[in-house]
Amino acid sequence: MTWMVIRLVLCLGLIAGVLFYASKLAQKRGLGGATGVIEVVARQRMGRASTVSVLRVAGRVLVVGSTEEQVTLLAEVEDEELQAALAAQLGPAKASTDGEPVPMTRRIPVPTGPGALAGSVLDKSTWTSVVQELRERTVRH
Repeated sequence: MTWMVIRLVLCLGLIAGVLFYASKLAQKRGLGGATGVIEVVARQRMGRASTVSVLRVAGRVLVVGSTEEQVTLLAEVEDEELQAALAAQLGPAKASTDGEPVPMTRRIPVPTGPGALAGSVLDKSTWTSVVQELRERTVRH
């Protein structure tokens, strides 16, 4: 009985070591981490399988439409125009005063932790965003 417990602990330790090594290797190669270059400002579902998203990519604001088959660039707007539209939609009481963008619907969580597991399967925020997406896809509108 004691030997089985020791063997179990050693196997779990080996698996944890392999996962830790794989995460370090992926981080070294630039995989799995949030780079901060692409930010989802807002997303609106238009139908069962289509969405319109507002993305900030390297200082540019892009409006893209996406379906299961393709992603299409709909428009490119200036950051000031986006902030003015958000302020007009939400009213002056809810508009941001510190220069931060105000999301139109909800902000998509982006893993930005300093830990080695940020953005990986073992990160809590990854699973939180997966559950939110599943809830959004299963609720009828």
